[in-house]
Amino acid sequence: MTTQYTSILKLALPVQGELSGSWGDVVNNNITSMVEQAVAGLATINSWTANSHTLTSADGTTSESRCAVLVADDDGAGNPSGAATIICPAATKLYILKNISGQAVTLKTASGTGVAVANGSTSFLFCDGTNVESCQTDIVDATTIDTTNLEVTNIKAKDGTASGSIANSTGVFTISSAVLTTADINGGTITGITDLAVADGGTGASTASAARTNLGAAASGANTDITSLAADIVISGSTSGDALRITQTGAGNALVVEDSTNPDSTPFIVEASGKVGVGTTAPESPFNVQRNGTPVSGSPSTVATFQATSATTQSTYVSLIAGSTGSTGQAAIHFGDADDADIGQVLYRNSDNSMDFVVNASSRMKILSSGDVTVTGQINGGTIILAETDTDTSNTGSVTIDFSAHQNFVLTLTGNVTLANPSTESVGQSGVFVFIQDGTGGRTLSLGTDYESPAGAGITLSTAASAVDVVPYFVKASGSIQLGAPQLAFS
Repeated sequence: MTTQYTSILKLALPVQGELSGSWGDVVNNNITSMVEQAVAGLATINSWTANSHTLTSADGTTSESRCAVLVADDDGAGNPSGAATIICPAATKLYILKNISGQAVTLKTASGTGVAVANGSTSFLFCDGTNVESCQTDIVDATTIDTTNLEVTNIKAKDGTASGSIANSTGVFTISSAVLTTADINGGTITGITDLAVADGGTGASTASAARTNLGAAASGANTDITSLAADIVISGSTSGDALRITQTGAGNALVVEDSTNPDSTPFIVEASGKVGVGTTAPESPFNVQRNGTPVSGSPSTVATFQATSATTQSTYVSLIAGSTGSTGQAAIHFGDADDADIGQVLYRNSDNSMDFVVNASSRMKILSSGDVTVTGQINGGTIILAETDTDTSNTGSVTIDFSAHQNFVLTLTGNVTLANPSTESVGQSGVFVFIQDGTGGRTLSLGTDYESPAGAGITLSTAASAVDVVPYFVKASGSIQLGAPQLAFS
């Protein structure tokens, strides 16, 4: 019968009479050396296939699975590239696994469960023939490890149910002269410690009243309202939520800012209803700015109110300032509804110092810096005086009149003139033409088809040098400008 091998460590089992003359070599090589490997041998695991490695196993010769210590390392080429697995035989055995591979490594059997060892950690593990488990999960009745230190990563109670805690038989654990870093304390009480100083992130006090005093906030009254602060309060953060929230469910104001001894009669307040008052304790509208006097009620639809009512001589101004010195921007007030928020506008243009009135999204009236007013469309009703006169001292050939800019026209004829059809007249517009002959005289006037004369006879002017003739006009309709009979030779 030939030599057999043990099922777990694969040690040689020589039979009687088999190893005549070689017994010593077999004992040394296949038993003694293998026992040493099982007790103190080390195998470095640095070859990986798909982040996995299966330990070698052999009868009577060196193998990875027999070694007591396994060192998981990378292969120098970036492997393992993710969480890795070492497969050990499904046989009972102790292992020490040191992981320096750069990834978490799990020691397990092919079909059982295992234990993950974090990179940079070392664990004491055992295989029970089916699964791999940790050798130590709790400390029982541990009162002294050595005379100096007890260093642990995680502590559990004896029953294993209270992860991250430790207790003796009475449920009390005492730490004396210890430093805890990043410690979570959940429930229970802590006694025998001194107050944490403000400089160290605490309040330096053991009572709420003393804490407020140390933090610069004095308490007064049953509601312990903060009535004074020793320094400015700055709220700073980056969040998608509210940086500061004030909830008022009572009848008082949500916020009051005073600039004099309480009570201030002209504070900045935010009522619980949301109304804002500047300079008043009783805003009448959602936004009420009160320079002085008493707020005056307006229409229920009023959104904002600006008032100064302390005397009959008071004035109130609202300033819209756009741009710096030399600005080409504009200041505007928009009017509209939910369908079109700026369909109406009043704009002051800094570029030319003009004011523009926009109605139904179109400019309808413009006041120029010179004071000239341009109106687009028809002016109906009321008392309207438009006396802007166009005085032109040199006219010859085709002349187009701009009825939108002027009402009256004084034209000196330096040659024969034809009044071309205009496009700027407004129905109902009227005025006069004054035609002046130059020093030569004899200049004639011809009419475009939009101009209509009595009996269609045209207009015949005086021919004398420097003669002055007056012709009235009236715009009956677009393309129909009716001319009256000329009044000749004024002198």
